[in-house]
Amino acid sequence: MKYLILVGDGMGDHPIAELSGRTPLEAAKTPTIDQLCRKAEFFLNHTVPQGFPPGSDVANLSLLGYNPELYYTGRAPLEAASMGIQLADDETAFRCNLVTLDHHDTGQTTLRDFAAGHITTEEAHGLIAALQKNCGSDIFHFHAGISYRNILVVKGDYPDFSTVPPHDYIEKDVTEHWQRYLADKGWHEMLYQAQATLADHPINLRRLECGKNPATAVWLWGEGRMPSVPTLQKRFNITGSMISAVDLLKGLGVIAGLSVRHVPGATGYIDTNYEGKAQAAIDALKTEDFVFVHLEAPDEAGHQGSLADKIQAIEDFDSRIVRPIVESLRANRQEFRLVVTMDHFTPLALRTHTPEPVPTLLYDSREIHPGSMCDFSEKACLELDRRNHCSMEHGDHLIEKLLGVR
Repeated sequence: MKYLILVGDGMGDHPIAELSGRTPLEAAKTPTIDQLCRKAEFFLNHTVPQGFPPGSDVANLSLLGYNPELYYTGRAPLEAASMGIQLADDETAFRCNLVTLDHHDTGQTTLRDFAAGHITTEEAHGLIAALQKNCGSDIFHFHAGISYRNILVVKGDYPDFSTVPPHDYIEKDVTEHWQRYLADKGWHEMLYQAQATLADHPINLRRLECGKNPATAVWLWGEGRMPSVPTLQKRFNITGSMISAVDLLKGLGVIAGLSVRHVPGATGYIDTNYEGKAQAAIDALKTEDFVFVHLEAPDEAGHQGSLADKIQAIEDFDSRIVRPIVESLRANRQEFRLVVTMDHFTPLALRTHTPEPVPTLLYDSREIHPGSMCDFSEKACLELDRRNHCSMEHGDHLIEKLLGVR
């Protein structure tokens, strides 16, 4: 028996007038997922416990079977784990976004772009190297990740302030939040030196010449120290792989004891290497019990507010991830249990995450379940739940349900 969780990050959305009241998931062509849905168990899954932020860190931690109330310490240490960064007991990791900030003459600061125009990984590595050279110290150490997603490790205590995810404040006034960083003298000096370093860096100058958003500052958030969790092999006696383009999910794979498979050309957006990710899953299942395949593109499209990209990402998830994996398993006459889901909603109108329970299907190749007799969508699942009360109240129980241990 093989077990799979396939996640379209942020696929969930709210009805959109431009789509005649449909969601992107309803509008997208998803024949493979719809076919599975009609022969599967279909239910709502609560991935975000009450009182927790509806981030990909909390929600995917739940999907992997770890209760955030017990194991969540912050997003950044998970990403640090994926990058091979060892945190000492007195070190804290911060997610270090390369962002585009606008400082106005009025004293107001606006966050124009939380991803610096989706800066390339190569460009980001050049900028992070410059930041480490000019701003790094015994206290601050910059580590390059993928695209705008990087890590700052801080040694010792840090100022007592609350951070916020930059993707929650796109094109909004962030003056109050920015000033919190500057209230501490050491942080003030580091952040201003970082801005000065970025301002005249050749990489940013070339981006400006090409009409692209430059990386004008770093935005720090998601701080935490390394969690200690039992591996999935210890808990359930299974081996498996994590397949994702982003460091957060790779870090979750590391702490869960999964093999983290590198896929060349995996970008985290609609230009990602879909075929490579599907093949990585197929190859992993030749020797392992379980795969977790994560597609970031729908979430990124939601943050960008791009309806066309979100629909495209959902359709690509169906045709280029779900279909080839399912077809390969069937061709090899392999028995399998498969979950198709999302971690959270990323509504286009809000351009950030929301904590609604997420539509989820569980398909077993050995059984013909009565199924939902409807397509895979937010509305269909909600209506089914209202009739049958079939929601799963604790998202961390999903993997137990998949494995048949509850």
